[in-house]
Amino acid sequence: MAGKLILVPTPIGNLEDITIRALRVLREADFILAEDTRTTGFLLKHYSIETKMQSHHKFNEHATVESIARRIKGGETAALVSDAGTPGISDPGYLLTAHCINEDIEVECLPGASALIPAIVVAGLPNDRFCFEGFLPQKKGRQKKFLSLANESRTMIFYESPHRLVKTLLQCAEFFEPTRRAAVCRELTKLHEEIRRGSVEELAAWYQENSPKGEIVLVVEGKKDL
Repeated sequence: MAGKLILVPTPIGNLEDITIRALRVLREADFILAEDTRTTGFLLKHYSIETKMQSHHKFNEHATVESIARRIKGGETAALVSDAGTPGISDPGYLLTAHCINEDIEVECLPGASALIPAIVVAGLPNDRFCFEGFLPQKKGRQKKFLSLANESRTMIFYESPHRLVKTLLQCAEFFEPTRRAAVCRELTKLHEEIRRGSVEELAAWYQENSPKGEIVLVVEGKKDL
């Protein structure tokens, strides 16, 4: 009997946010595919889970999808996790998922943690319609991406690193409007969680004086209809 691939969301910070079902799947799986075995190992140790892990990340996934698919076809169940959140959302997962689907392997995804949903809810901006843009291009294509979003009317969600946050906020002020409302959601669910709201211009000024740290989700208001 063939096995299956199960995508398992893991906490984005607070370890208590993992679901009972996710813990059961991680215990019962034949092997766990982990973006970073050290990070996942900390989670497994916390919950006394001894399932064997295999490294699966963006640098080796192209070379390993075939062998993983063969193991699943042979009857094993694989649990795929990223360092935090739901696999495939700005993390490894899509390539293996697509390959398994093409090979008629059953794929299942558990509901659970993802930083973008708490961020859009707590930002205080319209959330009936929104678009998730993930990480912006670091260099090539960055200006083109901002220009393509200049007339976006939906609330926009970005993942950003601390050392690029100010640059991104300044570019939001340049390509959108300086008064465009936004929220910087930092270290969600963790001890030093911070939600700072204001215009992109105000937020840029704040973080120029107060260097940010940690994981960041930036939520930016869409263009208002005239």
